[in-house]
Amino acid sequence: MRKEVVVIASLSTTLAVVAAVGLINRWKKKKERQHRRTRNLVRKFARESATPVKTLWLIADDLVSNMKASLSSSSSSSIETTKLDIIISYASSLPNGEEEGFFYGVDMRGTNFLILCARLKGKNSHVSDLDREEISFPLLFDATRQEVFEFVATEIVKFILSHPHPEKENSNAPMTLGFTLSNLVDQAGTTSNHWKTFAADDPVGKEVVNDFNQALKNHGINNIQVFAMVEDTVGGLAGGRYYSRDNVAAVTLGMSTNAVYVEAAQDVPRWTHQNPASDELVISTEWRNFKSSHLPLTKFDESLDAESSNHGSEIFAKVVSGKYLGEIVRRVLLNLAQETALFGDKVPPNLTIPYRLRAPDMGAMHQDTSEHHEVVMEKLRDVFGIKGASEMAREVVAEVCDIVTERAARIAAAGIVAIIQKLERTQNRRSVVTVEGELYEHYRIFRNYLHSGVWEMLGNDLSNNVIIQTPHGGAGTGTLFLAAAQTHHSS
Repeated sequence: MRKEVVVIASLSTTLAVVAAVGLINRWKKKKERQHRRTRNLVRKFARESATPVKTLWLIADDLVSNMKASLSSSSSSSIETTKLDIIISYASSLPNGEEEGFFYGVDMRGTNFLILCARLKGKNSHVSDLDREEISFPLLFDATRQEVFEFVATEIVKFILSHPHPEKENSNAPMTLGFTLSNLVDQAGTTSNHWKTFAADDPVGKEVVNDFNQALKNHGINNIQVFAMVEDTVGGLAGGRYYSRDNVAAVTLGMSTNAVYVEAAQDVPRWTHQNPASDELVISTEWRNFKSSHLPLTKFDESLDAESSNHGSEIFAKVVSGKYLGEIVRRVLLNLAQETALFGDKVPPNLTIPYRLRAPDMGAMHQDTSEHHEVVMEKLRDVFGIKGASEMAREVVAEVCDIVTERAARIAAAGIVAIIQKLERTQNRRSVVTVEGELYEHYRIFRNYLHSGVWEMLGNDLSNNVIIQTPHGGAGTGTLFLAAAQTHHSS
C-alpha cells in the first residue's frame, strides 16, 4: 500500500512538473509572438517615418516653391494655393555691428516674459553687464490686451529702477526697448490671442504697438519707446547679423518652430508698391503651417492632427516642434501597449492621456546611456505610472524616441537648406544660420541629426558653406540687438 502511495505521489509530481513546463513554454511562445509583433510594428513605423536624402530634397524644393509663390502673391490674405503665408516682418532694419550702448528688451512668452538689459560694445566684443529677469503672468488667458500691457509696464518700471541706464540715469534722454513675441501653442494646439505676429503693413500691429507705448506712458515711462513687436526668431536673426553680415537666417526649434531670413526687397513682388527703409526685408516664413505631400506622415500623425483643435493647420510644426514630438511617441507606445501588451496585459491608464509626455522627458529617455535604461524606467514610472517595464520594453521606448527625433531633425534640416537654396547661396557663399530653442540647444541627439541632415543634403564641399550657430548672449538677447538696430537706424 505504501509503495502505491509513493507511486501515485511521484506520478502526481511528474504531471505537475509537466503541466508547469507546458505553461512556461506556452508563456514563452506568447512572449515571443508579442516580441515579434512589437518589432514588426516598430520597423513599420520606422519605414513610414524614413527621411532619405531624396525625400529631404523633395521637401526642400517644395518649400522653396511655396516661398516664391507666397512672396509673389498680391496680398498675404489671398494665399490659398501656396500652403504658406509668409509675413514681411515689422523689423525695419537689422544691426550691423557698429551699434554700441546700453539697451533694454522684453521677450513675451506663453505664460511668462523676460526683461533684460545689457551693454553692446560692437561686433568684436561679447555682450556685457547682462541682467535678465523672468516674470510669470497672472491669469494670462482671462486678461485683456491692455491689462497685460499694464502689468508688463509695471514690471518694466521696477526693472529700470533696479537696473538704471548708466548714462541716462538723471536725464530724460530717450531710450529704446526691443520687444519680441514667442508664438507658442498650448497643448491643444491653439495659439494664445495675446501673442500674434503681424505683417509689416498690418494696421492692427501698429495699433498694438501704440497700446503698449501708451501703457508705458501711463506708468510714467516717457523716455523709452517700442517701435515694433516682432517674433523672437527675428531677434535671433538680429543678434546673428550684429556679429556677421553672413548671418542670413534664424530658426526656432523649441516648443514651436519658425524660420526668418533676409531677402532682397527687389525679390519680393508683393512689396514693390512700398518704400522699404533699406534694400533688405526680414521675411518670416511661418513654416509651421507648411504642408507637403512629401512629408513622411504616419497614422499617428494623422490621428494627432485629426484630434487637435487646429485640424489641418501647422502640419510642419506637428512633425518638427517640441510641443508635438512627445505626443507622437505617446501615441506609438499606446498602440504597442494595445497591440502587443508591451507594458503588460493591461494598458497603463496614464498612457491614454494626450500630451502626457513632454519633450524634455522624451529627450531624457532617448539620451539615456545607462546599461539597463534606468532613466527610461524612471520616466515611464513618473510620467505614465508604468512599473517594472521589461528591458525589451525600455529598449523599444528609446527606439521610438529615436525614430521620431531623427525624422523631426532631418526635416528641419531640409527647411534650413531650402532657405539657403532660395537665396541661391548653396554654391560659393558662406551662410550663417542662428538656431535657438530647447530642441536644438538642449537635445544633443536632435542637434546631431540636424547637422548630419544638412551635411547629407549638401555633401562634404557645399555643407562647409553653411554655419549653424546658437544665439549670442542666450535667451531673450535678440531684443537688445533689435533695440540697437532701431537706435542706429533712427539716428
